[in-house]
Amino acid sequence: MDLKATRYAIADGIATITLARPHRMNAWTGRMHTEYRHSLARANADDAVRAIVVTGEGRAFCVGADAQALTGHVARGGYDSGTDDTIARPGYGVRPEFDATFAYHFGLDKPVIAAINGPAAGVGLVLACYADLRFAASGVNLSTAHGKLNLPAEYGLSWLLPRLIGLTCANELLLSSRKFTTDEALEMGLVNAVVPREDLLAHAYDYVGNLVRTVSPASLKATRRQIYADLHRDVAAAVEESESLVEEMMRDADFEEGVTAFNEKRDPRWRGP
Repeated sequence: MDLKATRYAIADGIATITLARPHRMNAWTGRMHTEYRHSLARANADDAVRAIVVTGEGRAFCVGADAQALTGHVARGGYDSGTDDTIARPGYGVRPEFDATFAYHFGLDKPVIAAINGPAAGVGLVLACYADLRFAASGVNLSTAHGKLNLPAEYGLSWLLPRLIGLTCANELLLSSRKFTTDEALEMGLVNAVVPREDLLAHAYDYVGNLVRTVSPASLKATRRQIYADLHRDVAAAVEESESLVEEMMRDADFEEGVTAFNEKRDPRWRGP
C-alpha cells in the first residue's frame, strides 16, 4: 500500500508507525485508519518485528477526527467511516470480543507502545488507550472530546477507560470532555511515564528494546492474550489457561534458553516464533 497519511519503519526489531499529517495535527481520516491497520497487519505478520511503537509527526499525536471530515458527516446527515471492506483486519479471529474497531489491538501477537508526542483527543486518545503501554511528553493536552460534539464516548472508551484508571477518574474525563495534561494522566495511571518531549522517542525505544531483548516473543504473545482475555472471564478460567500455557511453553526451546541465560547471568538469545 502507498502510505500517504502514515509512515512505517523497522529498526532493531521494532516497527514504528507514525501518524503523518502534521499540517492537520495528524487529524484522523478514513485514509489514516486504513493505512494504520495495514501497517499493524504488516508488523504483526513479520517475524523480524518484536514490538510496535506508534507516534505522531510534528507537534501532535492525533487531535481526533479531521474537522473537514466532521463537516462532511454533517452534510451527509450521518457518519461515514471513510473505509471499505478491503481494510486490513489485524488481530481479528483470535476471540470474538476483539473483532471490532480498535479492540483488534487485543488480538495482536506483539505489544503496542504509544509515544504520545503531542496533543491527543477523541479518536487519538482512543488509539493511545488501546496500546499496551503509553509514554508521553510532559505538559501535553489530552481530551476525550466527544461531549463537545454531541457524540457518545467513542470506540469502547466507556468500557476501556474505567479499566485503565478506575471509574471515578474515568467518569470525570468521559462526562466532562475537558482537557487534561499528560502530567495529570500520570497521576491517574493513564500513562506509564512522562518525559521531556525531546527525550520521548529515545525513552520509548530504550524501554521497548529492553523488553524485546529480555522477554521471549512467545511469552509476550501469551501474556497479552491472557491479559485481554481475562478482562472477559472469571478467575478460575484464567488460572486454568495459565496452567495449560505453562505446560505447553515449558516444552519450547526458548524456555530452556531462558533458564540457561538466567543461570549464566546473560541476555537470552531467543529463537522466537
